[in-house]
Amino acid sequence: MKSIEMTGKTVEDAIEAALKELGVKSDSVDVEILDRGSKGILGLIGAKPARVKVTLKKDYAAIAKSF
Repeated sequence: MKSIEMTGKTVEDAIEAALKELGVKSDSVDVEILDRGSKGILGLIGAKPARVKVTLKKDYAAIAKSF
């Protein structure tokens, strides 16, 4: 199964970027949140991006068709 790690300002941004990279919709992937990130002090100092791991689900219908 193919999976990628992606970062973004928020968890939603990171997931959206990963979906765009893989070229799939959200219903065909599993999402694991690795780090929710933080805004830091006043949103400037010490900010940390959110990090997610997105893995493609197995498509059993496609596997059955190819069999």
